[in-house]
Amino acid sequence: MYCESMTALPPLAALRAFDAAARHLSFRAAADELSVTQSAISHQIAELEQRLGVALFRREHRRVALTDAGTLYQPYVREALQRLEQGTALVTLGSAARELDVQVYVTVAVRWLIPRLHSFTSTHPEVKVRLNTSHLDWEFAADESDVAIVCTAHPDRPGVHATHLFDARLVAVCSPSLARAGMGLRQPADLVNHSLLQLYTAVDECSAWLEAAGVPEVTGAGAVRVDSYLLAIEAAIDGQGVAIVPHFLVGADLRSNRLVTPFDVAVPQRRRWYLTCRSEQADQLPVRRFRDWLRAQVADDPYIRAA
Repeated sequence: MYCESMTALPPLAALRAFDAAARHLSFRAAADELSVTQSAISHQIAELEQRLGVALFRREHRRVALTDAGTLYQPYVREALQRLEQGTALVTLGSAARELDVQVYVTVAVRWLIPRLHSFTSTHPEVKVRLNTSHLDWEFAADESDVAIVCTAHPDRPGVHATHLFDARLVAVCSPSLARAGMGLRQPADLVNHSLLQLYTAVDECSAWLEAAGVPEVTGAGAVRVDSYLLAIEAAIDGQGVAIVPHFLVGADLRSNRLVTPFDVAVPQRRRWYLTCRSEQADQLPVRRFRDWLRAQVADDPYIRAA
């Protein structure tokens, strides 16, 4: 009788630990993503390396790097885990597509999320994302949305699970023509000759940047007040003044030279950015899938990593 033998597959937990560590090139970041300790990640990877008989990482000072074997193995593990998650979603959610209601500020949706969202929908076609940009406050409307991308100083709320995504920094931006025009913008004090495009819903942020720039008393000529970063950014692109905005919202505009940063002043935004959901939904597959994807997008954005 012919009996075909198969190589025993490594444990799923070890493969997930390797995948996370390979994407982040950090055992600490992998531990944060998987909500385990750093020693647990090290233990899982050591067992995986022993089972495979090859080293997957080089341990360097305060960092790790993939070996040739690790580099070869990583895309196979990543694809296998993604396929396994997709199959699990089909079984868990049934054949009907599941809608995921995402509460998001309109500026974040237009300027950051939507240009990236196709990578999520193409990878997870079983999850239908529905964006809700109707909220003007800074808190998660748990009765109307499944998850929310929020900027808040107080993420701890009863019944709400919050995952820290990133910390942003505030920068001044304007059109290239405005930076070069007439009186120019050689130093922050020159703002007195230009319009400041200020959010009246976040006055403290403009004030914090002006104070850090050494011009707390400057209000600008004919300051324009708006209710969203989207309006401030569009007005800045149109050459109507200087806007103080979170850096990550204008990354594409800076790359395309539609906007420039005339001053080398960046101030941490006092509020932090989170993905929130109801506590009982934190481990549901669509929420977890969107959270993992969002964190990967954040990790790949240089305008967030520089914050």
